[in-house]
Amino acid sequence: MGDRDVRMASKAGRWIVFTTVLGSGMALLDSTVVNVALPHIGADLGADLAVLQWTVNAYMLTLAGLILLGGSLGDRYGRRRVFVIGVVWFALASLLCGLAPNAGVLIAARALQGVGGALLTPGSLALIQASFHEDDRARAVGLWSGFGGVGAAIGPFVGGWLVDGPGWRWVFLLNVPLAALCVPVALRHVPESRGGRGTGAEGRFDVLGAVLGAAALALVTYALIGAAWWAGAAGVLVGAGFVAVERRRGEAAMAPPSIFASRMFTAVNLVTLCVYAAFGGFFFLAALQLQVVSGYSALAAGTALLPTTVLMLLLSARSGELGERIGPRIPLTVGPLLCAAGMLLMLRVGEHAAYLTDVLPALLVLGLGMTTLVAPLTATVLASVDVSRAGLASGINNAAARAAGLIAVAALPLLAGMGPEAYRSAAEFGATFRRAMPMCAGILVLGAVLAWTTMRTPPRADCHPDCKVHCGVTSPPLDPGERDATT
Repeated sequence: MGDRDVRMASKAGRWIVFTTVLGSGMALLDSTVVNVALPHIGADLGADLAVLQWTVNAYMLTLAGLILLGGSLGDRYGRRRVFVIGVVWFALASLLCGLAPNAGVLIAARALQGVGGALLTPGSLALIQASFHEDDRARAVGLWSGFGGVGAAIGPFVGGWLVDGPGWRWVFLLNVPLAALCVPVALRHVPESRGGRGTGAEGRFDVLGAVLGAAALALVTYALIGAAWWAGAAGVLVGAGFVAVERRRGEAAMAPPSIFASRMFTAVNLVTLCVYAAFGGFFFLAALQLQVVSGYSALAAGTALLPTTVLMLLLSARSGELGERIGPRIPLTVGPLLCAAGMLLMLRVGEHAAYLTDVLPALLVLGLGMTTLVAPLTATVLASVDVSRAGLASGINNAAARAAGLIAVAALPLLAGMGPEAYRSAAEFGATFRRAMPMCAGILVLGAVLAWTTMRTPPRADCHPDCKVHCGVTSPPLDPGERDATT
């Protein structure tokens, strides 16, 4: 088990935050940095829109499908150990991406990257949850969320600089030196921790559940990208089989039904699905819109998205503390609504879009919304489950977020009527972008409605006695849940 007494102001505390942010930020950075490079990848490899979708989704598919297993591996064999293995795996797969001679190899290497991400992502926040003193845990989570969000948001800028400079392959090769920095720091400064009894840290792994979950996502994704109805039907059947297997295995399942006994945990994961579906679709399409339609270079398109980075950097820790004081209901309602407004403002971004009057206002509103909701969303998941199930709950919430983005990237071009060569035509892509943004905004509004109707903030006197994080975001007192970690 972790020490759980590290203080935020200590040298050890700072090293833990640095290491976990660097590792998880590497995965988050790569999930967004690729978006800016897509037009250049398509031109260099002679690829159509479907290949670009798979370049994004191959990574998201293995990440979402295996992240639950990654959390369980950390709980049993040690979260630091699995985290380090994931970082090394991710770096090697990134090297293969950078050297890929064709689209097929690139997509396969992206899938391997997702496996590494599934190992390192749940362990990063679980290490914070298992290491820090209860009084400092909320602030550590806020810093992790903020800087992790910065890693995701700064991706387009870094990607644009690399694409316009040494080339798109360096978008992937950048991960190799980052991993070389992360691994020795983790081994030296981060304490090891494991899950206790009853956390899934003992017994056989749910390999069948992991295979069925990944297969269901793959089939549904293929159906949406390739418009193959048979794959969609097969995906639904396999998904039903996944649910049946998990119910039969009970506490030995990859996603044990008991963890969803907490209404707060279930509700926050539904909100996560809505929020990250919209984010996934937006960042995939916005980077293309700025380059294909507005005529921005890769660097200019990446730089254009920096306001969200700055706002996340400056305000996420305070947002986490605010959520601790007032509870999750208001931040998780207001945040998605602000993000929805920002995406609707993106409808002003067309040909010859002026940055100050067309692009910047939309991104400022979007950034405020992301800042408002990301840290409280993370903290709410932490407060709704038991601390001993850190890897498990982190994996479930991360899987929900990644699966949502995966489905959005696959579905939005289809729903918006985007053809296979749309990204080569400013007029065609601009028309479909204008149809897609209201869809993303609608998903966010649905998330806000879910948050407002399902989130409850009990008074401090009603807090569950096992609440170790902060009573402001605990689950209802009659619904003692399990508390853990997320995205």
